[in-house]
Amino acid sequence: MILVVIEWRANQPRWVQIAAVIKQRIDGGVYAVDEQVPSEHQIVQEFGVARGTARKVLVRLREEGIVYAVRGLGNFVADPTADHQ
Repeated sequence: MILVVIEWRANQPRWVQIAAVIKQRIDGGVYAVDEQVPSEHQIVQEFGVARGTARKVLVRLREEGIVYAVRGLGNFVADPTADHQ
């Protein structure tokens, strides 16, 4: 396991900063549409944050329509071109 080192900005919550990292990875093609993004546990391990912080990251990404959840399977990259009505 590789621990990602982030220079935390005091004026922004860590969960916001981690969500931005995952969004950058999606935009950069690290995670493709319908591909699974890191789980809460993986976020905890990678970024060295509490589980509640990891949960906030995933909630934020779902609220923004960047990922969608599949019960029992995890969170996946949403298709930005799909009609979400």
